[in-house]
Formats: sequence, C-alpha cells, structure tokens
Amino acid sequence: MKYRTIVADPPWPVVGDAAVMVPPWCGKGGRRTRDTFFPYETQCYEWIDSLPVANLAEADAHLYLWVPAWLNREGIGVRTVRAWGFECVSEIVWAKPNFGLGKFPRPQHEILLVCRRGTLPFRLNDVGSVQRWRQTYENGKGKWHSAKPEAAMDLIEQASPPPYVELFSRRHRLFWDVWGNESANTAMLEAPA
Repeated sequence: MKYRTIVADPPWPVVGDAAVMVPPWCGKGGRRTRDTFFPYETQCYEWIDSLPVANLAEADAHLYLWVPAWLNREGIGVRTVRAWGFECVSEIVWAKPNFGLGKFPRPQHEILLVCRRGTLPFRLNDVGSVQRWRQTYENGKGKWHSAKPEAAMDLIEQASPPPYVELFSRRHRLFWDVWGNESANTAMLEAPA
C-alpha cells in the first residue's frame, strides 16, 4: 500500500558517530543517558536513512519527522528526509511543558520537520510554527519515553490527506496503519539487517 501521509519518530542514536557532536549528557554504551536507559533499542543514522520509506509514499505525499533539537542543529533530520525521497518545507517547534535531558540550557522543545514529495498541497494555512501541545502518556503515568502529543496527530490529520501511516509507532490510532517494534505492524516496511 502507498500512503499520502507518513509520520516517523525514529529511535535516534544517543551516542553519535564522528560526524555528529554527542550531547555532553550522553553516557557510553549506546542506550544510556545519565542514569536512565531508554525503553527501546536505538539505531544508527545509516540504518534509519536506509529504510525504504520512499517505497511507502505516493508520488505526491507528506512526511512529518520528529527530530531532537540537537540532531536538527547538526542537519541529521534533513539528511534523513532527503534519503527518504522528500524535501523539508518547514518545521513545527513543540514547546514541551517539561524539561528534557541535558544541561544548560535544558531542552524544552522538539522539532517536527514538515516535508513534501511532489506537489501535494497542505490543507491548512493558519497554523503557527510553535505549538504548546500537552504531552500524552499511556494511562497518564509517563510510561513512554519520547511520547508525542495526540494533538500533533490531530493537526497532521487536518493538514494532510489519508491514507496514513506512522513509523516506529508505539500505539494504534484509528484509520492509521502502523509499523514498529511495539506496534501491530499493519504497514509493510522492510527494515535493513
């Protein structure tokens, strides 16, 4: 199946390669930051970039890619967008209600890259580039590290047409296909070895 709208929140590596500055709060060992382990396996940039996301997309499609701010500053998000066959047209800054990991200044935002392939227009014109969505968690108990707000998905549905797929999904949303280690995998995507 081909999709008009793709949302992805990749398991970005915490410790980078030589081309990327590692945040000062990162520990050694891949999944460790400070004294906390991520509850999911992270992947290297090359693995993420090599996913055949372009094969999932219609010729005219939208992509929304979540990127931590420090990776965005290094251009990693845009590199991934291009590797997947899209062009970045804008970004939304999610002003989070809580502080993230790190030191001065502690990050309190995350980037959602807004991307396009072909000429598919966006259905909204009056959305600001800074959003103050509330963070959502399973059962309201903060179970999911990196949980994204449902309001972001609501906005994406208003701005972009179906069919929809969420990559690296950890939930299921009505009328969406999903793919990821923690999902029902209703979408077919061949992950690199």
